[in-house]
Amino acid sequence: MVGLLQPRQMTSFCAIASVANCIPYSSSFSSNKPSFFKHQRKDPVVKFTCRAKNDDQRPETTTKNGENSPEKLDRRDVLLGLGGLYTTSLAVNPMAISKPALPDFKDCIEATQPNGTPINCCPPPLVDEVTDYCPCATTVNIRKAAQSFTVDSDYYKKYSKAIQKMKNLALSDPRNFLQQANVHCAYCDGGYTQQGHPNLLYEIHNSWLFFPWHRWFVYFFEKICQNLIDDDTFALPFWNWDAPAGMQIPPIYNSGVTSPLYDTLRNPKHLPPSVVNLEWFNDDATVEPEVQIKYNLAIMYRQMITQSKTQIDFFGNPIRDGDDVPKISASGTIEITPHNHMHSWTGTSVDPNNPINMGVFYSAARDPIFSAHHTNIDRLWTIWLNQLKGTNITDPDWLNAYFIFYNEEAKPVRVRIQDGLDITRLGYAYEEVPIPWLDASAKPKSRTKAKTLPSAPDPAQVFPTTLDKPINVIVKRPKKSGSGSSEEILVIEGVEYDKRSYVDFNVYINEDDVNACRPDNAEFLGSFSNLPHGHQMSVKTDRQFRISEVLEELGAQDYDRVLVTLVPKSNPVKINGIKIKFDP
Repeated sequence: MVGLLQPRQMTSFCAIASVANCIPYSSSFSSNKPSFFKHQRKDPVVKFTCRAKNDDQRPETTTKNGENSPEKLDRRDVLLGLGGLYTTSLAVNPMAISKPALPDFKDCIEATQPNGTPINCCPPPLVDEVTDYCPCATTVNIRKAAQSFTVDSDYYKKYSKAIQKMKNLALSDPRNFLQQANVHCAYCDGGYTQQGHPNLLYEIHNSWLFFPWHRWFVYFFEKICQNLIDDDTFALPFWNWDAPAGMQIPPIYNSGVTSPLYDTLRNPKHLPPSVVNLEWFNDDATVEPEVQIKYNLAIMYRQMITQSKTQIDFFGNPIRDGDDVPKISASGTIEITPHNHMHSWTGTSVDPNNPINMGVFYSAARDPIFSAHHTNIDRLWTIWLNQLKGTNITDPDWLNAYFIFYNEEAKPVRVRIQDGLDITRLGYAYEEVPIPWLDASAKPKSRTKAKTLPSAPDPAQVFPTTLDKPINVIVKRPKKSGSGSSEEILVIEGVEYDKRSYVDFNVYINEDDVNACRPDNAEFLGSFSNLPHGHQMSVKTDRQFRISEVLEELGAQDYDRVLVTLVPKSNPVKINGIKIKFDP
């Protein structure tokens, strides 16, 4: 497991990594020496970029003399090493065929609140040139569970000191706490357009950019904390709301209004001892804490295991250069639940047009608990790779995508997804804590037979329609076509909604009484959710659920049709169809 590493252990790692993973190149993009190399080399001219590891599919090419050949550089080095900010063209170099979606960092525009009110969350103007960042940690610090710290602990004092110092910085300093929150706002609420496409907004939610962007954001937030308290052993905690021990707001974030870690705009109904609801949406139904914990564990099993079989399931849809995000975006399973629901559970929900911090994206990072929420999201990524044997995406358009952040010295740096995949090179790992949801699979509420299913129309008779009340349809299953047939996928087609609105609806299969169905019942497939953010924009996307294992649990694997029920929990959305297909 990732957490096996101990703090301060890898004292020689950077020396090795600087040789094995970084190669010199000439760059017209930057003239400043990256600060993280200042104790490793004396040459102020040579710039570095990270070389591929064994699984990066980027072999090194050398001359007979052992030197890098400028004529045979691999595609990623051509794209990102020689021409600065992705300036190589096909006309100049036919190898430059990878086209990831990239932010136009030079032209930040006003983002918007959910009601359309402009909000300027652009970072301070660039003073220094942007440099490439190659992570090369000399040690590995352990991020620990937030609930393990008390408000009188040395760690709390250190952590709160770092956040207070960040809040005290001038607004002109990009490391200022509000400016850090604005970084998230700019990237997710329409502050940037796509590079080369000024009419298309850039978006780091609802796609495969979600996990890596937030990893890098929290990484630099942590580095800023280390810098401000002059302690490179400091590591942010993670709020492991996925296990019973962490299913409350941790004490260090609830120590009173004078604490730098406290936020007054959290939902007052959800302060301790309230237990988190990983699928909450403005519905505080009263259940006993142990029951809610049971539900939460079943939700985690469903999202991390049952519904996360592939990279697309887990990470979300690809977003490439020139893609119109609202028309093709689709979140990964974890981003939908529990990520979105934990945002709305934590933040107040009175009015999405006023600052409610965790409850909407533009203000979410103004609550210090945001970083602990996202360190846990990042931890789930490591669990999916290690315990659950998932694999990272190898598509060049994902690996070569980059973001711009300000580092701990307030210098703008460019980071690539590829260079953030090994967290030991980033200098952190996660404490080992129990993962009880690994054994918390949902069980059927009842063994409903297909012949007893209530009568309901065919999808073609119902859709397209507005989901403003529960809808039942009988969906035919596709016929198997021999050995080529694989797992069945239920597709809710063409979900249309305004991305500025709270959206949430539940999906059930072979359930004739949804009011009696609970989150730990197999008949409950899950939900679709949207947290308000960005410009006025109509989004159209699909929501998919894997159902082969569920049908087997329900004893319905041999039937030719299933009952599907959609239940709205929020603002109505338009649904264009429902079908079942085989996973290709």
